[in-house]
Amino acid sequence: MNRRIVVKIGSQVLCDPQGALNREVLGELVGQMARLSADGWQVLVVSSGAVAAGSGVAGDRLDRVSDPVARKQVLAAAGQVRLMETYRSLFDRHGLTVAQVLTSKSDFQTRGHYLNMRGCVEALLTAGIVPVINENDVVSITELMFTDNDELAGLLAGMVKADLLCLLSTVPGVYDGDPDAPGTECIRSWDDDRYRVDDVVQAGASSLGRGGMHSKLTIARKAAQLGTEVVIADGAAPDILLNVVGEARAGTHFPAKGEASPAKRWLASADHQATGWVTVNAGAEAALMDRSRLTSLLPVGIEAVEGRFDSGDVIQV
Repeated sequence: MNRRIVVKIGSQVLCDPQGALNREVLGELVGQMARLSADGWQVLVVSSGAVAAGSGVAGDRLDRVSDPVARKQVLAAAGQVRLMETYRSLFDRHGLTVAQVLTSKSDFQTRGHYLNMRGCVEALLTAGIVPVINENDVVSITELMFTDNDELAGLLAGMVKADLLCLLSTVPGVYDGDPDAPGTECIRSWDDDRYRVDDVVQAGASSLGRGGMHSKLTIARKAAQLGTEVVIADGAAPDILLNVVGEARAGTHFPAKGEASPAKRWLASADHQATGWVTVNAGAEAALMDRSRLTSLLPVGIEAVEGRFDSGDVIQV
């Protein structure tokens, strides 16, 4: 069976200091992904950069749009075309075809949408096509947006049961303290018993995107718990993807811990977004809380129902 790798490329990696797409860096990464594909890996790309790319497309015309939300939508809509055209031309040099997949957080929370999207991505991989996935910033609303594309990459890795998730950053990995302080070292293998997130990083986002190291650490630890190995590494380092999967072991690794079932992977992606509430009696509560056996909730144990939900939806009890 083919091994699967999800490569997340953030705006800081994709763009130069002026905010324009850095074709040289992106070309190097695409070349490495092409080599991985030739070696039997199925590659999925989670790419930021649409809004940043849109800044170079819209130009002065954006001054005509006063609403800040609409301005971002214009940047995302115009920039996504430029972003995908760049990916298309770069992958085409290696004889590979790309496909655009735009998604929103609600697609992971609704069971039907989740299964449809998973089916589409699986079909693309079967056909030998490289999916390039991004959040649909044109229609996403603040309350239902991904925290950043690190979160999207983590959810996608769980959806397709990826063997490896590579979160590309602008630093070699996670440091055991302030990266600028003397004696600070890059952590090669994360150990929850040895390190605490709040001790090694501070929350914050990059200037071009919504993500930061705190977010990457949170997503990496969660994905590892669901059975996917994760690496945080420097996207601009030479042959970084080849070194990540090879013996060089670049970056900070988060070893996979067991393997979660498809149902548990989806429940993790649903992010506790219940579509309804059910109140049960004491007998039903005791039966549901009994972890020694699987239990179904019978109608006789239900006292009240709130909301509208279908088979497969997440509800609160």
